[in-house]
Amino acid sequence: MFRVRRILDDVLPLDRLAVEQVQQILGEQFPNATESDIASLPERLHNPLKYRFRTLLFVADDLQGRVKGFAHVSVEPALGLVFLDFVAAAPKTGGRGVGGALYERVREEARSLGALGVFCECEPDERAECESDAEYQQNIARLRFYESYGARPIDGTEYTLPLSPDQKGMPLLVFDAVGRDTLPSRDQARAVVRTVLERKYAWLCPPEYVDRVVESFCDDPIRLRPPRFRKAAIGHQPTAPVRPFESTVALVVNEGHEIHHVRDRGYVESPVRIPVILRELDRTGFFQRIDPRKFPDRHVTAVHDKGLVSFVKRCCESVPPGESVYPYVFPIRNAARPPRQLSMRAGYYCIDTFTPLNRNAYLAARGAVDCALTAADEILHGRRVAYALVRPPGHHAERHVFGGFCYFNSNAIAAAHLSAQGRVAILDIDYHHGNGQQDIFYDRDDVLTVSIHGHPRFAYPYFSGFGEETGSGRGVGFNVNLPQPEKLDGKAYRAALVRALDRVARFGPTFLVVALGLDTAKGDPTGSWFLGAADFEENGRLIGSFGRPMLIVQEGGYRTRTLGVNARRFFEGLTRAVTGREDARVRARRRSQ
Repeated sequence: MFRVRRILDDVLPLDRLAVEQVQQILGEQFPNATESDIASLPERLHNPLKYRFRTLLFVADDLQGRVKGFAHVSVEPALGLVFLDFVAAAPKTGGRGVGGALYERVREEARSLGALGVFCECEPDERAECESDAEYQQNIARLRFYESYGARPIDGTEYTLPLSPDQKGMPLLVFDAVGRDTLPSRDQARAVVRTVLERKYAWLCPPEYVDRVVESFCDDPIRLRPPRFRKAAIGHQPTAPVRPFESTVALVVNEGHEIHHVRDRGYVESPVRIPVILRELDRTGFFQRIDPRKFPDRHVTAVHDKGLVSFVKRCCESVPPGESVYPYVFPIRNAARPPRQLSMRAGYYCIDTFTPLNRNAYLAARGAVDCALTAADEILHGRRVAYALVRPPGHHAERHVFGGFCYFNSNAIAAAHLSAQGRVAILDIDYHHGNGQQDIFYDRDDVLTVSIHGHPRFAYPYFSGFGEETGSGRGVGFNVNLPQPEKLDGKAYRAALVRALDRVARFGPTFLVVALGLDTAKGDPTGSWFLGAADFEENGRLIGSFGRPMLIVQEGGYRTRTLGVNARRFFEGLTRAVTGREDARVRARRRSQ
């Protein structure tokens, strides 16, 4: 079993290991590959301008990170050029569908990019051009494989013109229209060939040679060689699109959330929030559902005081079914002597009077933690985006206290888990200040916390979220608060978001955790801002363009009439930015704004 996924960079340890294995396979399987081809692979992913092509790298690997094959592709979007440089299976994995799966993935990418098709080079299948019978048979097998997809050499050109009189075995230029009925025009083909020869083979091909080969493309449109290996080269017809692994969002849902249902008047954190969002997300096709896994308590106590965790669990177990305990006595005089009675002790661990403890609050909050950690592990296993759709929310839960509908801080727990593998930035875009992660990471410099929120002079939690709160000890400068005015529209919000992302970029995290609050929407009962669906899509696009693996954890958002649409539009913007794909409808909408 294997999966095919795109490697965007070598930031994640899993991706770094994959790149190293690809380099090894490249050296073993392609004797003509230069040391520069092999050694420069990581830099080609990071720095396309230097190499004058955008490099795409796809690997077929298993869940243990063992690479079974790879495809290396060069792209020039302005020309619609997708050029397959290398495709290979690792030794002892050939014949198991690896090569076909990788090539299908390249064809899918070409279609999604709106490219002319896929170009590649193949060694000739004329016996006189081959050094041995084995090489001849190998070349035939390779061309037969491509022909099964409708890909054939371009005929009637001098692309195989030798560079010197004694040279033989010059490669054929093969073209695959990826299921389309149209072939490139003469001018399109000439532009492609000039780009390939001047950029890929500048060290080898003199200008007069390039000009001669380019001018030999005279057919308009190009003409493909007749099929040689099948009676009719119908080719593999494109199937219904299957969204590639790296462009799907891993969706982990806290299925047991509805057990936590506070029916008291005015309590807006209700179970209906989850299905409202899910109904809209199901329309996109972006998401792959992942079952949550259970994680040990040490992940929770890594960020929360053991006394708090123990109290929430024991108190919830002691509350009679159907009843709730609300904090109403707070220890401002003697915090060191908590009362023995659990129900009276709630105020010792809570920061407000409207976050009740009931029979199922602990179970639902603990389920949310498992979802966030499951989603974090998806990121560690190569996923670019994962979404923990959970309730109750968590970003108001601090190390020692709960409140604001929040019991355990799921996004902070996931961030602490990810921080073992690299630096983490938490971007909180909820209407209310992310006081929980601020408190938890306030003295750390490996986790940056950034929060855009209503100013605490009018917005919960009132006593934190000021701009001058910047961290302590090693953490000085690693907590950033961007409090905003009571009335705020989408344009002003985006200005704050750009500032936040600039700070995150300077921090240079390996992972980005987004505390997704949708209570910034117009009409939300807990907020006062005016963001609409188009604003959420643009915010998603800005965040998705950041270019790092990201975990999204659901926080607030309580206007159920628009909650689902706003969530969908946010992920539409984010996912298209992550994958570099925007359809014509989206581009037209952005131009009109």
